[in-house]
Amino acid sequence: MRVQPDHWRVRATAALSILGAVAVASCGGTSTRVTNVTKTSATFAEQQGAIPNYIFPLASSQFYSAANVFQFQYLMYRPLYSFGASGQVQLNDALSLAYPPVYSNGGKSVTFTLKGWKWSDGVPITARDVQFWQNLVTANKAIWPAYVPGEYPDNVLSSAISPENPLQITFALSQAYGSYFFSYNELSQITPLPQHLWDKESATGTVGNYDATPAGARAVYKFLDSQSRSVATYDTNPLWSVVSGPWKLKSMDTAGNMQMIPNPEYGGPVRPTLKVFRELAFTQANDELNRLKAASSVSNTSVDFGYLPAEEAQQNSSLSSTYNLDPWSGWSINYIPVNFTNPISGPIFRQLYFRQAMQYLVDQRHLIATTFLGYANPTYGPVPIADPSLFADAQQQRNPYPYNPTSAQSLLQANGWTVNTGGVSICVSPGTGRGECGAGIKQGQPASFSLEYASGAPMVGEEMHQLASDFALAGIQLKVSQTTYDVVLGTAAPCTAGTACSWDLAYWDSPWIYSPDYYPSGDQLWACTGSGSTALYAGSNVGGYCDPQAEQDIAATETGGFIEAMNTYENYVARDLPVVWIPVQDYALAEVNKALKGARPLDPLLEIYPEAWRWS
Repeated sequence: MRVQPDHWRVRATAALSILGAVAVASCGGTSTRVTNVTKTSATFAEQQGAIPNYIFPLASSQFYSAANVFQFQYLMYRPLYSFGASGQVQLNDALSLAYPPVYSNGGKSVTFTLKGWKWSDGVPITARDVQFWQNLVTANKAIWPAYVPGEYPDNVLSSAISPENPLQITFALSQAYGSYFFSYNELSQITPLPQHLWDKESATGTVGNYDATPAGARAVYKFLDSQSRSVATYDTNPLWSVVSGPWKLKSMDTAGNMQMIPNPEYGGPVRPTLKVFRELAFTQANDELNRLKAASSVSNTSVDFGYLPAEEAQQNSSLSSTYNLDPWSGWSINYIPVNFTNPISGPIFRQLYFRQAMQYLVDQRHLIATTFLGYANPTYGPVPIADPSLFADAQQQRNPYPYNPTSAQSLLQANGWTVNTGGVSICVSPGTGRGECGAGIKQGQPASFSLEYASGAPMVGEEMHQLASDFALAGIQLKVSQTTYDVVLGTAAPCTAGTACSWDLAYWDSPWIYSPDYYPSGDQLWACTGSGSTALYAGSNVGGYCDPQAEQDIAATETGGFIEAMNTYENYVARDLPVVWIPVQDYALAEVNKALKGARPLDPLLEIYPEAWRWS
């Protein structure tokens, strides 16, 4: 899913994820200054402008951010299944509330059994709490940012709690699904909620079974949503006092500063040893940097897990006696959409040779080294390659279109274009035959396009202008301009009959993170028929890419053999270029106190697990 830029990065750097290790990992090295082993608290710095402000796990797009979901809600309300372990993207059985799912009926049914952990008030977490979530998300699916019509929750036809076992529930599915797709992308979206406390329509109302009807489920959601918008009451509202995770909220202010204390009823494998976990809000990146500098000169640090702005990376030397610098990459890809549906430029973009020429002009290694000072990773296709996973094969990890302006020029020349290096190339051989420009491209049509990008991050502006300079080597003119994130996002949509639609390329400075759909199957991004066409509604396939082979390969990742289907899909899409692949910046440059164990490796799924943090 796409996350708004202020929720992804500290502006002018990059960001979005954290730790998922259960085992305590060595941080390496010991501080010569920080030796206070009696410390019983730890402090996490929130990213500039990205503060938690929504506690209810069924969050709308407005509130679906790393700060809210991965670094706030998940500490208190654990999802049914957790993903990410030891810095890798994979199902984490130990942290999950349920045992691994069991598929039957040829993949059209799935049964899972909860482990019998308890809510913090001692009430068992049961299948009824899963059904409560299911009813709420089904009745209010339009607000759920991961919703794709035809997929979850639409593809769950019914849910039945076992009469013999209140911890077991079975979903009847709309079709046969592969276990990886349904576990990683559908069950991953479920968070059991305390039905015995939250199933009410008002603060003074009694708890009932209102969620059993669509109208009742909408009323319950409306109430819980209204309560979640009142940040100032979080620490006094009894709704939020009962949790399933390792932490309970002790105090919180509207600025985002908070304190959490351990939940003694937590049933997970790692319980907090810290007595207090704090998160601090910062309105300016320099404020947080100054706090890091101050902390490195005293024994009792005030920020134990913070960030260094990428443009200030050279200042790490002043922090290195106390902190380890750890670039934090997310489970993400990055790209610039092209408008296949534009009536003028669309016919050009629909030519594979032209998309190949553009990709040959993207010098990702140079951009990473110069623009992003080394703190970014390349995107070569639809599967992230920065972090270990089961999904990216060897071919996906190699760039099929390494920077080569000569190859770009040759492709254009071989397909009916006069290449004007430094100027604008022109189609001189229109038509659909060999050596001609392709269907819909007119005689004399220039290779000149607009590229609008979101303002606010100097590094991104530098990147876009570097791309324009490199594209000019093959006479592909990019007319670069900047505007606000909201304007770019509002403009970049597939063209429809009767509407003005003139955009060519757009970049909103917001990488795509595979979350809470961790299996990178492409259905939200590149599919064009059936349920996949609904990706357009999710604001993902904004360029209107539609390819029959990609469609077939995407479907196979959902229903077919896991490894083979994923490899076939990812390698085809990497070569077919539905977008222009560009580097994805690191989520952040994390600075972690050397004496704080268990905070590394950083998790690509953007979660933090301070219950595993310990002082040495």
